[in-house]
Amino acid sequence: MQKIPNKPKDKFELHLDEMLQKLQACQKEKGHKSCSLCEFYFGCSIRDEYVKAVYNSMSKGDTGGFEF
Repeated sequence: MQKIPNKPKDKFELHLDEMLQKLQACQKEKGHKSCSLCEFYFGCSIRDEYVKAVYNSMSKGDTGGFEF
């Protein structure tokens, strides 16, 4: 599937971009290259929101029908 050039991002993609920036800022602050190296890996609200944002950007907010 090819991406259409200059297609504006929808609200799910914009939220994903925002969450990615927050996640990367947290990793940088803690000096990690990956969340899996962090002591707060399980139960981290930033990581949890990022995962939800990834899912929503792929499913465009629809529930059911998209499975990993």
